[in-house]
Amino acid sequence: MDRARKAAEEAGGYPGEERTSRDGAGHERTRVVLRVPSAAYDTVLAELQGTGRLISRTAKAVDVTDQVVDVDSRVKSQRASVDRIRALMGRAAKLGDVVALEGELSSRQADLEALLARQASLKDRTSLATITLSLSGTPVHQAAGDGSPGVVDALAGGWHVFVTLLRWILLALGAALPLAAFAAVLTLLWLRAVRPRLPQRRQPAPATAALGPMPSARPAPESSGEPAERE
Repeated sequence: MDRARKAAEEAGGYPGEERTSRDGAGHERTRVVLRVPSAAYDTVLAELQGTGRLISRTAKAVDVTDQVVDVDSRVKSQRASVDRIRALMGRAAKLGDVVALEGELSSRQADLEALLARQASLKDRTSLATITLSLSGTPVHQAAGDGSPGVVDALAGGWHVFVTLLRWILLALGAALPLAAFAAVLTLLWLRAVRPRLPQRRQPAPATAALGPMPSARPAPESSGEPAERE
């Protein structure tokens, strides 16, 4: 970052907007806008390439020649119009004419100021080039190795997966908790308030089988006490 600022200042430019942030792993990321003279654009880019490993680069040129010519012509015409209104005010004798000319002069001066602001913006764009530089720090374990994943990378990846899974589980539980609470309230209301008021169904009496008459005992034969005679 210091080398980028120094390169822009040595070329006659200046560092503009700068924004720094930090990601979840603690690595800083910085985005800075450098304004350098157009003639020193390539020189500054060559110096910036040696500050780190280049990830991507995009260059874009916008032709504003027609806009510059159009604005310069309109500024010249608007200035002449303002001068004419001022000349008419110097010759006006009636108060009503003076008031009307003052209103017209204010309107034309406002238009002239807007054109001058646009002219200055175009001049800044044509005289200074814009370089947007994005810098990010490289993790130490990646910079020290040969680029192949190691044990630390595996542990970090596994921990990341575990944290992500745990986060999704907590989100699912948080989403289902209101529905579970609502279902529990409905069940409690049913058991405590609604169910006791419902009419109770009578249980049918168990059917008993009809008992028949008790069997009567046969009378025992009477014995005479005398032995039977045999023929």
